[in-house]
Amino acid sequence: MTCIAALLSACGGSEQISDTSRVVQGAAPLATAATVLQMDAGGLPEQDAQQFAQPAFHMAPVLLETPADTTPADSSAAVHTQAVPSEFRGLNSRRLTVQGLRQVQANRSLTVTASDSGTAAPMAGTTSVATYTPAQIRAAYGLPALPASFSNLTATQAAQLGAGQTIYIVDAQHDPNVAAELAAFNAKFGLPTCSTKAIATNAVLPLAAASASACELSVVYSSASGGMTATAPAYDSGWATEIALDVQWAHATAPLARIVLIEANSASYNNLLGGIKLANAMGPGVVSMSFGGAESSGTSSAESAFAVANMTYLAATGDSGAGVSWPSSSAKVLAVGGTTLTYAGGTRSEVAWSSTGGGVSQYVATPSYQTNAVPGMGTAVRRTVADVSFNADPNSGQYVAIIASGSTTTRWASVGGTSLATPQWAGLIAVANALRAQSSKAALAAPHSTLYTQIASVPGTYASVFADVTRGSNGTCADCSAKTGYDAATGLGTPNVSALLSTLSGANVQTAPVVTSATINAKVGTALSFTVSVSASNAVGYTLAGAPSGMSISSAGVVSWAAPVAGTYRVTVTAKDSKTGLGGQGVYTVVVAAATGTTTTPVSTSGSGPVITASALSGTTSSALSGAIRITDATSNTISVSISGAPLGMMFQASGTQLLVSWAAPKAGAYTLKLVATDGNGATSTANVPVTIAAR
Repeated sequence: MTCIAALLSACGGSEQISDTSRVVQGAAPLATAATVLQMDAGGLPEQDAQQFAQPAFHMAPVLLETPADTTPADSSAAVHTQAVPSEFRGLNSRRLTVQGLRQVQANRSLTVTASDSGTAAPMAGTTSVATYTPAQIRAAYGLPALPASFSNLTATQAAQLGAGQTIYIVDAQHDPNVAAELAAFNAKFGLPTCSTKAIATNAVLPLAAASASACELSVVYSSASGGMTATAPAYDSGWATEIALDVQWAHATAPLARIVLIEANSASYNNLLGGIKLANAMGPGVVSMSFGGAESSGTSSAESAFAVANMTYLAATGDSGAGVSWPSSSAKVLAVGGTTLTYAGGTRSEVAWSSTGGGVSQYVATPSYQTNAVPGMGTAVRRTVADVSFNADPNSGQYVAIIASGSTTTRWASVGGTSLATPQWAGLIAVANALRAQSSKAALAAPHSTLYTQIASVPGTYASVFADVTRGSNGTCADCSAKTGYDAATGLGTPNVSALLSTLSGANVQTAPVVTSATINAKVGTALSFTVSVSASNAVGYTLAGAPSGMSISSAGVVSWAAPVAGTYRVTVTAKDSKTGLGGQGVYTVVVAAATGTTTTPVSTSGSGPVITASALSGTTSSALSGAIRITDATSNTISVSISGAPLGMMFQASGTQLLVSWAAPKAGAYTLKLVATDGNGATSTANVPVTIAAR
């Protein structure tokens, strides 16, 4: 296995100048034990476990003016646009932080450079940056309007804000001012406040249910084993920026959801996986992972960490252009890509963000939900990411409040990255689960099947739930450009949230027909007929695949085969809903046995009329006799047949061009069937068919 060298990267926040000289404690957990919880599932090979994360999010190279105070519903104001100072225009947006920008400003020289060789283009040509408020993002994507007051809400109103649900934010390192930053963000944009609630390191897990009416913020520190520790990780301004944007925009999307920030001791794969394990132990919720690194054959060993009941996992696809990262490559993780948003006059338009990740996994098999029934999907050779998208371009960025370690001053940044898109999709899933809980429905858990099968595969539903992004690209490869339907850069597209929530909450969920597979036994000489078993909400149409010549299916789902041929056939029956367009499949295994005792000895025919094709028949008294005689004529559509010499009890039935012979209780003896076939022109042919029945 090839070793991965420090490629795991956060996708939304960054730093180029670290400040570890001072750690200011924020909402720390109660200290009662160093580590109290052990979990073993979902480990990584040693060479993968020890790789370290490098923050790789994007921040626009501008120190924003302090935004004006707004109300939750104030989306009508013009989108803030601010010029990029000349001293910042040569900066690469990857891994910038407010601290780094302030140092450049102080030095008036480009002292900050990216410390890796990422492919994201510098912003040398950028002269202005647009930055959106929470209200503007909600309006652009159609999230439910926020109430003027967050007091005395109805249960439905609270559910529309994510009440009763938990969002787990898994990040590395430590942000000592996360609670203060969130408070500043909430005050500026009129969002509900979040009380800080400590979780003891020896707390009984899973956690108690989240509040049904208020936001709570908890911060815990995880160990590599998935336990909790009282020791805060070291401060890192890059990861602190990542943490700030994750927490603030998860809250902006689901303002009443509980947020549990899990800070891993370091950015190694192993420590970040420990944070995910801790989230699993804490109970049902949505896990937002704004990091990603190079996948390997070894990362699949951690799949069990993403397969816990009632948990949803989301991960950023990356911010370096076309490419695949783990954990978004997992078939159990919802991979979130990015777009460039333009929103004005109530109209939203988007193109694929040039730095969004996306592509085909090298190791993960094609999941069952990525089929050619999804428009644009084609035949996927392996797992393809992204699944969905949201705004991620720092030039169409979103406000983030940042307070540096050791400071109390709030600075404002315009931040992007697929890590900005990820916590917002996490918030949407949390709101959908809150609405589902109102109807006593189970949590979504893995939403892939619903998004691909029940939404994207239904033309009308797809068009209402998703805005299909068809322009832009994230590279120069053959599959790097956005197109109609699914594409690797933007997945299924960006959400029209009102329709999305209606569908995910169960109000508009359409189910595909269910075709029950079965084994059908038949034999040569006896016509085959059976009705497929289908459960569907509406009328369906039928098609067959893999059927032998002569087999057909009627509009009523009746499969017929007049002259079965000996052998075993796997026939796929597809039933397609006439209203939704959803299709279901079942496999019917048809086993055709040769007729007992029949021979293939041909009989002689004479005459200028229809062609009689037959073989001598033989059998025993212990088994029913069956056979078929074929009669065809190239000059006439009508044929009459007279038969003499048939023993008592032998039956004949015309089926297309065949005369089916059956005898339920054969009598021992030798018989001769004398056939005279006459076509519509009067021409005749004759044949004698021997029948021999042996006593048993």
